[in-house]
Amino acid sequence: MSFNRADHWVWDFWLADDGELYHLFYLHAPKSLGNPDLRHRNARIGHATSNDLRTWTDHGLAFDAGTPGSFDGSATWTGSVVSDSGLWHMFYTGSRFLSPNSAANIETILLATSEDLFTWTKQPGPICVADPALYETLGTSSWPEEAWRDPWVFKDTTQDTWHMLVTARSKHGTEPDRGVMAHATSTNLRDWTVQSALSEPGSGFAHLEVFQIVAVDERQHVIFCCDSAKLVGPRAGQVGGVWSQPLDAFLGPVDFSKARRLVDETLYAGRIAFDRTGAPVLLAFNNVTTDGVFIGGISDPIPVSTGPDGYLTVEPAQ
Repeated sequence: MSFNRADHWVWDFWLADDGELYHLFYLHAPKSLGNPDLRHRNARIGHATSNDLRTWTDHGLAFDAGTPGSFDGSATWTGSVVSDSGLWHMFYTGSRFLSPNSAANIETILLATSEDLFTWTKQPGPICVADPALYETLGTSSWPEEAWRDPWVFKDTTQDTWHMLVTARSKHGTEPDRGVMAHATSTNLRDWTVQSALSEPGSGFAHLEVFQIVAVDERQHVIFCCDSAKLVGPRAGQVGGVWSQPLDAFLGPVDFSKARRLVDETLYAGRIAFDRTGAPVLLAFNNVTTDGVFIGGISDPIPVSTGPDGYLTVEPAQ
């Protein structure tokens, strides 16, 4: 595997490219916890760099969680990094578990900034929270958390507008088939307006995690993840993993019933990156063995291409 830490579990990640180095920001938690299921309550963001997406230099903790009871008082979760006016902005998920013995968890979007991708300053938050008029919040259904995480931020240069895609759940629809792609907009990366979801519930995903919008072969695609346990409704009983689908319109409504699995859930939280030749590759974390035991660590790049039907495909391992 491309990146791992002997003393920590490593899983979700996101990338920034400064033109010379790829910067990997990854979730990690100490193996001294004993049970890998406890990693989510103890996640922190680490930082590593590479010039080839294969050999990484680890730089340790990017920044720590907040004080107990704060928006990121339990853990810091998945995000994304963008650059604007010479300043790097990391949007990340703050996680606040309400009790040591409960799965009840409130997720919010927070912001840290940096001039060099190494030293980060947290900004007052939260930056963006779930709007209860549009999205499910904690206690309004049987779902154990207030899902509002994994911000993917990018700019529409034609309208000078920033967009944020968020893992969330609709307040409407048949439970548990309420996973949607939430949407927020901003003109300055600080003030965000929560918009209606860009998808409808009922597509077979109880949640759609770690979104990415990426252009491959001059066509936009959406990448996301859903594991087997969260496939519901028309997809119940299928195998989860990393999913994708080509988009018919930039930020138009997305019908996730058309999504197709790119790789199964032995890999998870996949991201498309581009090597120094410009070729698209998939990186993902090593999820579980065939017996369901968590592994962790980031994979080597896997070549990606576009199939005859317009969907992304991965090249078989050599």
